[in-house]
Amino acid sequence: MEDAQESGECLVQNQKYHVERPIYNQEILQGQLHKRERTPQSLRQKIEHSCRCSSKKAKSHLYSFLPILKWLPRYPVKEYLLGDIISGISTGVMQLPQGLAYALLAAVPPVFGLYSSFYPVFLYTFFGTSKHISIGTFAVISMMVGGVAVRQVPDEVISVGYNTTNATDASDYYSLRDDKRVQVAVTLAFLSGIIQLCLGFLRFGFVAIYLTEPLVRGFTTAAAVHVFTSQLKYLLGVKTSRYSGPLSVVYSLAAVFSKITTTNIAALIVGLTCIALLLIGKEINLRFKKKLPVPIPMEIIVVIIGTGVSAGMNLTESYGVDVVGKIPQGLSAPRVPEIQLIPALFIDALAIAIVGFSMAVSMAKIFALKHGYTIDGNQELIALGICNSVGSFFQSFPITCSMSRSLVQESTGGKTQIAGALSSIMVLLVIVAIGYLFEPLPQTVLAAIVMVNLKGMFKQFGDVAHFWRTSKIELAIWVVAFVASLFLGLDYGLLTAVAFAMITVIYRTQRSDFFFINISVKEYPGIKIFQANTSLYFANSESYTSALKKKTGVDPCAILAARRKAQKKHAREIKKANKVKKKASNDVEASVKHEIANDGLPVNGKFALVDADVQDGSPDELEHFVEPKTNIHSLILDFAPVNFVDSVGAKTLKSVIKECKEVGVCVCIASCSGPVMNELTRLNFFDDTVTRELLFHSVHDAVLACQGKDRSASQTCSCPLPQQGQMENRILTWYLTTASCVWTRTLEQ
Repeated sequence: MEDAQESGECLVQNQKYHVERPIYNQEILQGQLHKRERTPQSLRQKIEHSCRCSSKKAKSHLYSFLPILKWLPRYPVKEYLLGDIISGISTGVMQLPQGLAYALLAAVPPVFGLYSSFYPVFLYTFFGTSKHISIGTFAVISMMVGGVAVRQVPDEVISVGYNTTNATDASDYYSLRDDKRVQVAVTLAFLSGIIQLCLGFLRFGFVAIYLTEPLVRGFTTAAAVHVFTSQLKYLLGVKTSRYSGPLSVVYSLAAVFSKITTTNIAALIVGLTCIALLLIGKEINLRFKKKLPVPIPMEIIVVIIGTGVSAGMNLTESYGVDVVGKIPQGLSAPRVPEIQLIPALFIDALAIAIVGFSMAVSMAKIFALKHGYTIDGNQELIALGICNSVGSFFQSFPITCSMSRSLVQESTGGKTQIAGALSSIMVLLVIVAIGYLFEPLPQTVLAAIVMVNLKGMFKQFGDVAHFWRTSKIELAIWVVAFVASLFLGLDYGLLTAVAFAMITVIYRTQRSDFFFINISVKEYPGIKIFQANTSLYFANSESYTSALKKKTGVDPCAILAARRKAQKKHAREIKKANKVKKKASNDVEASVKHEIANDGLPVNGKFALVDADVQDGSPDELEHFVEPKTNIHSLILDFAPVNFVDSVGAKTLKSVIKECKEVGVCVCIASCSGPVMNELTRLNFFDDTVTRELLFHSVHDAVLACQGKDRSASQTCSCPLPQQGQMENRILTWYLTTASCVWTRTLEQ
C-alpha cells in the first residue's frame, strides 16, 4: 500500500502537460454542446400528469405521510424492544418534571404542561421521520408562548373589579386570568400548527436554513437569559408581575430587586438545595456516562423529594411557600380554540412555528447523520403541524424538540419512536391516576429544574471567542441576534436577526471577486467535475449537497446502506452453507464461480452482489446500487465561482469529503481562490483527514492527479486464489476480492 502511494506521488510530481486547442467563443461552444430535447406540454397536459395517480404512487404518498407504516412492520423486536423500553422510561421520567416546569414559562397552570407532554409526543410517533428526537415542551418555545399570553392578558386588565387581598376574590382572579391565558396559548398552538402544515404541504421545508447556526445560537442564548430572569421570582418566593415585549428583562430584574427584602427564605433554601442536587447529578452522569447503564434521573428524584418535604412539613401553611396547586385528574374534554384571537396572534404564531421547526429539524439532522439514515424536512413540518394543531383541541400549548430529552432518549438505547410513545404513556398514567400527588410540589423546585437545564445554553457564550477567531461576520450575526432578542423581546429580536443575516449575505455577495475559468468539454472515465455557480454558505449548503449527489450519481449513504443490506443477506447465506455436508463443497464453489460471471455489478470501483433483498429495496437503493454505474473514483469540485464559505458550508464540505472517502471516492477541490482558502483555514477545515493535498490550482491539474492515482492503484491489485479444502465461508471472500480485481484489470485493458 505504501509503495502504491509513493508511486502515485511520483506520478503526480513528474507529470507535465501541454494543451493545444482552438479558441472557443460562446457561439462555437454552444454549437458543440449536446442539448436535451424536451417535448413541450400544454397546461392541460401538465395538470393531467400531476393529477394522475397509480396504486404505486398512492402507496408511496401514504408511506410518506405515515412513516410508521414503513418501519413498524419491519420492527426487529428482539434487537430494539429492550432498548426502546429503557429509553422510553428514562425519557418519561424527564418529561414529567419538565412538563410541569415549562408550563410556568408558558404562563399556564402546570397540568397543561402534562397535556403538552402527552398528545403531541404520541402523535409524532405516527408522523415523524426522526428516530431519536424527543418531542414535547421546550424552554425557548414556552418562553415565547408565555410572553404572548402575558401581553394579551396582562395582570392589570384582569385585576379590575377584584380585591386580591381577599382569599375568595384572589382565587377567582387567578382562575379567570389563567383561563384566558390558556385560551391564548391553545390558540397559538392551533395557529402555529396550521402554519407548519401549510408550509409542509407546500414543500417549504427549506425555510429553516435561513436561521443559520450563529443566529439560532445567539437567539437561544438570549432566550436562556429571559427564562432565567423569569424564574428568579419563583426561586426567591417574591410576588411580582410578569412582563413581555421590549425591555421585559430589564423590567423583570427591576421588579425582583425592588422586592428582594420580601424573599421567602424557606423557598430560597429549597430551591438552592434542588439546584445543588441537580448540578451534582448532571456532573455524575457526565463523568460516568460510559459506566452508568442509564443516566440518574435527578429531575424526577428532586420532584419526589420536594413533594414529600412540602407535604410532610406543610410548607404552604407554615412558611408561605407557593406550590403547584390543583391538578385535575383525568383528561379534559376537547375544546375548539378561540378563533377570534387569530388576527392578533398570527405574527407570533409564525415566529413560533419557524423557530420550533428549526429546533426540531436541526436536532433530527444531527442524529440522522450519526446513525446513518435520512429525515424529510417537509414531513417534519407536517408532523409538527399535526402535533400542534390536533393537540390544541386538547389544551396543549406549542411544542418542539427538547435537546436534553433527545440526548437522553438516544444515549439510553432508543432506536425508534416507540421510546417516545412509551414516555407519553408514562405521562398519561400521571394525568389519569397519580397527578394529585404532585399538588404539594413547591414552585421553587420547578424553577430550579428550569434554571439547571439552561446550563447548556449559557455555555453558548463561548461562541463569542470562537467566532472572533473564525469569522467576524458570523460573530456579528450572533451578537445582533443576542442583543436584539434580549432587549426587543424574542419575537422582534428574531425578525431583526433574520433581517441582519440577509443583509450580511448581500454584503458578502457584493464584495466578492470574479474569476475566469478554462472549461474542458471532454469527460474522463471515472472522474466527475462538479461546478455550482454560487458561494457555499448556510442558505445553500443543503441544496449544494443534494445537487452534487444527483448530478454525479454518487450517494454515499445509499451505497453504504445497500452494501450493508447485501452483506447481511450473504452472511445469512454463509451461515446456511456451513450446515451443508462436506461433499457439497464442490457444487457451492461452482455456483460461486457462476455468480462471478453473471451477478457481479461494479459500484464505484467495488463489486456488489445482486440478490432478492436488494431488488426489493427502496428506489434510491435500486438507482445507486443495483443499476450499473460508471466506475467513479474521483470527484472534482470546481470552486472558481465560490466567493466565500461560512462555518456551515465548511462543515458540509468536510462531511461530503469524508462520506465519499468511505465508499472509495476521492474528492478534490480545484481553482480555490486565496480569500476562500484563508476562510477555510480560519474555520479549521484542514486536519489529518482533509489536507491541503486535496486542493489543486486548476481543474486540469486535478484531473491529471486523479488519473495518476487511479493508474497506480490499479497496478498494485493482487488476489491470491484459495487453496483446495478451505472452509466454505472463505469462498465468498475470495469471490469478492477476485471480482474486484478482474474488474480493475478489465478497465486497465
